[in-house]
Amino acid sequence: MAKWNIDLGHSAVNFQVKHMMVSKVKGVFDNYSADIEAEDLADLTTANISFTIDPASINTRSEDRDNHLKAADFFDAEQYPTITFKSTNIAKKSSDEYTVTGDLTIKGVTKSVTFDTEFNGKGTNPWGQEVYGFEAETTINREDFGLTWNAALETGGVLVGKDIKVSVELEINPA
Repeated sequence: MAKWNIDLGHSAVNFQVKHMMVSKVKGVFDNYSADIEAEDLADLTTANISFTIDPASINTRSEDRDNHLKAADFFDAEQYPTITFKSTNIAKKSSDEYTVTGDLTIKGVTKSVTFDTEFNGKGTNPWGQEVYGFEAETTINREDFGLTWNAALETGGVLVGKDIKVSVELEINPA
């Protein structure tokens, strides 16, 4: 199988979660890496994908919030310095849509998660290198992974929603 690299300058790991039941907080993880092997990325079913994220690289554009998210109340990034995903099954839904199922480990808890994944196509960059584009999305319940901190609001509801929408945008090229 061929090895593939993520172009970090044209990729992102994003998330969003409800805040105070009325808005959404969006953020990114700035440091991540992947091991991708596949015969041909135009047919993702042949791929083996492993992804590693540094939870200490969380960025929501609020230093106080980011520090709280890195602490034991949430990711406990000092004790659990990685978030990992390893694909276990990739199924084709249509010519450019897949389900990528795998084991997601956050804060020492591993659960099976499925990403709805779209192949956006392939092209050649200005340096003559072949590139492939993908988008993947899933929603996880943060409490399933031990991220249980919350605060009740006087008006009812809670400060932080349970569901986290995770989206990954990848530009990949041959290693």
